[in-house]
Amino acid sequence: MNVVIEDRPAIRVATVRHTGAYPMISEAFARLGAIAGPAGLLQRPATAMVAIYHDDPETTPEAELRSEAGITIPTGVPLPAGLDEKWLPAGRYARTTHVGPYTELPAAWSRLLGRWLPVSGEQLGAGAPYELYRNDPGSAPPEALRTELYAPLLDR
Repeated sequence: MNVVIEDRPAIRVATVRHTGAYPMISEAFARLGAIAGPAGLLQRPATAMVAIYHDDPETTPEAELRSEAGITIPTGVPLPAGLDEKWLPAGRYARTTHVGPYTELPAAWSRLLGRWLPVSGEQLGAGAPYELYRNDPGSAPPEALRTELYAPLLDR
């Protein structure tokens, strides 16, 4: 697994909340698209889709898992009703890139947090892990989907 540690800026995100199994976050992305699309938020060139995960699926019951589907939004752009504003905090993050179907993302997270992190000398920091989706599942085949996984680390 190739992991890079990098300093990330704070990122403003417009989100829709999801509670339940993480793979079902697609339902929240559908709600997000139904609001953000007509508001013109998806046509911005720098917009990226984001999934934010607040709980550890190893220790939290599936029905209680909290996550958010979101899109990056520049500061100053008003949010339409139905979207919440969230800031991903600036700081140190471990990043790895998964190439392949979204169904393989849980295994990629397991490698990052369950295998790499314990032997890295790093510790998880404040904030929630998140995914940035770098291409569109509507135009890229599943085996070519690029997803960046970010885990917040303690500052040194």
